[in-house]
Amino acid sequence: MQSMKINTLLILIISLSATSSNDDFDDIVTVSDEDYAVPEPSNYNGYEFVKKQKRHTSSPYKSRVLEAMLNTPMYHLNTSESDVFSAFRDQYELPKGFKGPLKIYDFIIVGAGSAGSVLAARLSEGKKASVLLLEAGVGESIIGSVPILAPLLQQTDYVWPYLMEPQPGVCMGMDNERCFWPRGKAVGGTSAVNYMIYTRGMPVDWNRIAAKGNYGWSYDDVLPYYIKSERANLRGLKNSPWHGKDGELSVEDIPFRSKLSKAFLDAGQLFGNRRVDYNSPDGFGFSFIQATINKGKRASSATAFLHDIKKRKNLHILTSSRATRILIDPLTKTAYGVEFQRLGQKYTIHAAKEVILSAGPIESPHLLMLSGVGPREHLESFGINVIQNLPVGQTLYDHISFPGLTFLLNATQLTLAERKIATLQNTVQYTQYGDGPMSSLAGVETIGYIKTQESNELGDVPDIELIGTCASLASDEGNIVAKGIRLSNRLYNNYYKPVEHLESFTIIFMLLHPKSVGYLKLGSKNPFEQPKLYGNYLTHPKDVATMVAAIRYIMKLVDTPPFLKYGSTLYNKKYPTCVQFDYDSDQYWECAVRTITATLHHQIATCKMGPPTDPMAVVDPELRVYGIRNLRVIDSSIIPETIAAHTNAPAIMIGEKGADLIKSRWGLLDNYA
Repeated sequence: MQSMKINTLLILIISLSATSSNDDFDDIVTVSDEDYAVPEPSNYNGYEFVKKQKRHTSSPYKSRVLEAMLNTPMYHLNTSESDVFSAFRDQYELPKGFKGPLKIYDFIIVGAGSAGSVLAARLSEGKKASVLLLEAGVGESIIGSVPILAPLLQQTDYVWPYLMEPQPGVCMGMDNERCFWPRGKAVGGTSAVNYMIYTRGMPVDWNRIAAKGNYGWSYDDVLPYYIKSERANLRGLKNSPWHGKDGELSVEDIPFRSKLSKAFLDAGQLFGNRRVDYNSPDGFGFSFIQATINKGKRASSATAFLHDIKKRKNLHILTSSRATRILIDPLTKTAYGVEFQRLGQKYTIHAAKEVILSAGPIESPHLLMLSGVGPREHLESFGINVIQNLPVGQTLYDHISFPGLTFLLNATQLTLAERKIATLQNTVQYTQYGDGPMSSLAGVETIGYIKTQESNELGDVPDIELIGTCASLASDEGNIVAKGIRLSNRLYNNYYKPVEHLESFTIIFMLLHPKSVGYLKLGSKNPFEQPKLYGNYLTHPKDVATMVAAIRYIMKLVDTPPFLKYGSTLYNKKYPTCVQFDYDSDQYWECAVRTITATLHHQIATCKMGPPTDPMAVVDPELRVYGIRNLRVIDSSIIPETIAAHTNAPAIMIGEKGADLIKSRWGLLDNYA
């Protein structure tokens, strides 16, 4: 421990020694060779469950939009590059003067995702602490910043290609009848590949979480952290007290709006739904989507919080670095470092203050269990020494959706049919002005919160989120969105191919508060093998009834003058999986939902936050892992119950709040402006 203190002091001297402004990125530092971590040969011989896609000198992706972009000077592909997504990639290298990672840092953060990026930025402010940020993926591609290409990213190495374990009766229309759970694998995490929808959750969500013993997590407690991050530029909300103006995260209106977006809002108004700012405390209603974009480009957590500070001397960001174990002293139960693999070598780095898991709702619990923190019987079955018996991974909620409800139109130029919008004109418009069809969130435009007759809640508590779009699964002829969710060719060809050349759109809905609870387990003690994921989708009858009610609501919504003036009609062909049911019966729609059971990538609660009285809690309300000193989990896995939100914004908020909790613990709060 004495050598650890000496090294920590050395790092503090390095970070304090600079005298110029602007984070002193250009100052020269001198580090003795003995202070660098010494790599060892990898234990795993490069084995990894992610199978690398075969690379080509030309794009392997069947996207007319991508092809149009690559034919312009701005995005012209250097043919020496192996893939379009590696050709224009953000680079993260150690600051000038450093030859490699050091033996010890004050804080080690595992995962540079939505929360981890914020943590690294905040903890390295003021140069009072040294921070190592580990990320298994790489920097973002400039191509990935184009909003319309969001679904294409699910076919790339920018995601962990997780698959849910087979579950009879769900995902029947997917490849091998398995649900696909891609998670972001990049600096920026899932915020680098998502649909950029910015939602915070309703006040009732956070107040319920706080009321169950999670002090400091009420709506009034978390709202300042949302506002702190945000730099909003939203029409009509310039002076809103509910939005931030000075934060790093750009939140803007989507530049492109189709006529269908207005139809959605007008139809909602006919049904008595108010136009609202859904990110205000009074958010029950309909609205245009607020998005994490900046002048038409994706604003990921990495873009917002890391890109401009990546040369800070006291912040070291290591990409392609896969954490394999948290080092925990079994006697004192104190976390003191991380073991990780990088470029075929193994590193062991120590943390003088804390280790922080921000690896997301799948990898954070996975890494805890590999490190001896988890359900005793389960870990012992793999021969893992149990340091702390905790219910890691035993709670898992997810938001599921149904993107299959398809409406046809007799008007033209209303939808984002890829064959029509993939033009040089649209590409130039986007590259010059940041607007036009390519600035669309792949057709996603509007949002609405409703309460179906299945709800038992009092007051304005939604059970369904509606997502209005100007596209359908047929709009790209099955090459992008359908492949991104792994829809089977058999189902696509049977159901969607016949309407590829017609104008079509869908209104997606998200089940906000599922009663069905899943879990995850280890697949093996090999850290590179995927854990076993059990969604348990639709195992509670209330979830099925609520989703059928949402379908019926949407059908009535589209059967109103704002949509009918465009000749909207429901495409009433039966799914091949559901031919045994009468069309439009409840049984048919239940079968349809079970056919295309799509995740919206919002897994939570796998490292559940709760008070000591909660038998399922893994972390306390200050995000400290129960029974282990100097170890926290700070990401969306701590959210203890379902919230009416896409989880990117909450994860960023959790990163902000978690940073303050850590600063308070180590007396660092007063050292920052």
